[in-house]
Amino acid sequence: SKSAIFKEDGLDLKKVEAYKKKTGGLKDFDKIDPQTKNITNEELLELPCDLLVPAAFENVITKNNAEKIKAKVILELANGPITPEADEILFKKNILVIPDILANSGGVTVSYFEWKQNLKNEHWTEKEVFKKLKIKIEKASKEMLEKAKEFKTSLRIGAFILALERIQKKS
Repeated sequence: SKSAIFKEDGLDLKKVEAYKKKTGGLKDFDKIDPQTKNITNEELLELPCDLLVPAAFENVITKNNAEKIKAKVILELANGPITPEADEILFKKNILVIPDILANSGGVTVSYFEWKQNLKNEHWTEKEVFKKLKIKIEKASKEMLEKAKEFKTSLRIGAFILALERIQKKS
């Protein structure tokens, strides 16, 4: 969240992790590996890549930088890292955005499982929890994707449509 580094042929993640643990950040990692250069977080977001994972702050991809994004897929791990205006731009650029509402849903779902276990005085193994979580996430992903395709829209809007339809059915 505080700094970014880049190396053309890839980073040695063990060295990066050790350096970050030792120093608290990535700044000046180029002293350990001279082929690595310090870049701004803005430059990091705009690098060509298969998968971009904004995971620290909200509103980092905005209408001001969305046109410069070169990722093929964005996986939102931060809450709301893409503004609504940027979301539209990315959709028009055919950049697939896996929205935070899905990408971050595992923790909430597992908390629900824990609550459910406590009510029944049960204890599920980690394997059972992951099996149940996989079923839920795959079902939600499939339904969201189907809505997005049906309405020719983004996955985020597909999720909103699905949620509103569910609310309407309960009314």
